[in-house]
Amino acid sequence: MSRVLEGKAAIITGASSGIGLATVKLFVDSGATVLGVDLSPAPSAVPLGENFQFHQVNLTEPSAASSIIAAFTSAFPSKDNIDILVNNAGIMDNNEGVDTLTDDVYQRVIAVNLTSPIKLMGEVVKIMKQNGGGSIVNVSSKAGSSGASAGVAYTASKHGLLGATKNTAWLYKEDSIRCNAISPGAVRTNIANSMDMASMDLCSSMKIAPVIACHVNTQTGAGTAGPEVAAQAILFLASDLSKGITGAVLPVDNGWSVI
Repeated sequence: MSRVLEGKAAIITGASSGIGLATVKLFVDSGATVLGVDLSPAPSAVPLGENFQFHQVNLTEPSAASSIIAAFTSAFPSKDNIDILVNNAGIMDNNEGVDTLTDDVYQRVIAVNLTSPIKLMGEVVKIMKQNGGGSIVNVSSKAGSSGASAGVAYTASKHGLLGATKNTAWLYKEDSIRCNAISPGAVRTNIANSMDMASMDLCSSMKIAPVIACHVNTQTGAGTAGPEVAAQAILFLASDLSKGITGAVLPVDNGWSVI
């Protein structure tokens, strides 16, 4: 494994499973020092040590962003800069349209998928500006560019995350801060566990199903990518391999983005 992140320090949210865990493993193998963040406990697949520490927190708490910065400083006191931020944590809605969406689902999805990344970017950008820049990678979704692949709350949150990505890229480019996003298609993760199957909007789900069927077989799983595929794209955007690229949205979906 090429150590393209040698000497770099990173924060990765949603680090206990799926794309986040795959990214933690890849970053550590590539030479980075990583603080993993998740609501769930630390992953057993990556031992705590000099190059990996973990902070368990509910990202919807008002103090979550500042607590993550404090945890990073405590875990890695010799690191002046946070070189990389990966906003990966996310949850699904229940495919609700606007007429069936509840306040609880809307507020929870927006809080985790949009408000939390924006607040954490705000804290990290302050540090990056003082230390010569850095790279931010936000994990969006096909739903960030399509209105036909998820419910309205998830769709709005991922559209919003792409807007925040582009805005951050433009406003801080002269501070040598890059901000990009990936838009994965179907990936083998546990995000479906955040859905309440008993509360699914069946009418909306039936209208979304043909669009999803163009990409993946929901019965057999054919077309679903492993989380390491998304992690490789995140590594590229986080590292100097993508120097000069900012404000970009990279589809990682085996061509689903073309329709």
